[in-house]
Amino acid sequence: MIALVLALLLAAQEPTPASPPPSDAPQVTAPAPPSEPAAASPPATDEPPWPTGAPRDDYGFVGWCYGILEGYLGQHDRVMPDVTRIEKTYRRPGSSLADDLKVYADQQVQGRAHLAAFNAALQAAEKASLSSLRPRGEAAIAKGRAVWAPAANLPTRTVAQQWMGWTLPQACPVTADRLKANAALMGVAFGAGTETPGPAPAPEAPKPAPAEGAPPEAPLEPPPAEGPPALREAPGPQ
Repeated sequence: MIALVLALLLAAQEPTPASPPPSDAPQVTAPAPPSEPAAASPPATDEPPWPTGAPRDDYGFVGWCYGILEGYLGQHDRVMPDVTRIEKTYRRPGSSLADDLKVYADQQVQGRAHLAAFNAALQAAEKASLSSLRPRGEAAIAKGRAVWAPAANLPTRTVAQQWMGWTLPQACPVTADRLKANAALMGVAFGAGTETPGPAPAPEAPKPAPAEGAPPEAPLEPPPAEGPPALREAPGPQ
């Protein structure tokens, strides 16, 4: 009997299981972790690509451009016979051999104009600089020329094919214009091309006061009149 009463008491104390939520109740879900922000793309730039191995400063780079362009122009006489043969062999339909060969002649003219512009920019920078830039410029020019140095050991046909496809880097004329413009501003700031004023003349020493009782100093006679003696005014009668 006692065991039955204890069993009933224990059954009365057991918790009633919670009823499941209705099927139409909104489901609560844990918030999703925040996604990582997308990597920002680099800003677009209008700067032309920089040639590999070229100096990064404007002055050195323009010197490098001068050297590599001079090396390209120097290969003209060597490679043109092979260039002409290649152009004759591989003709495009409807193209003119004379027109295609004229392109290379025009490139020579344009190349020499670029050389003059590069030289003017280098000289402007050297004139405006407070320190000597010439040794660094000569080294940059030599580095540019060295790009064409291996051509001396290659067959002319190979050099001609590479020569036909070579173009001056777009950054060269752009940087030369910027270097020359900046050099002009530096010249104004540093006073390049202007004469250095000389020392101011020393002030005249004051004349000593005449001694007491000394006669006054006689006035200076006026200088003779300009012009021939015949045109001077004759003295009056004494």
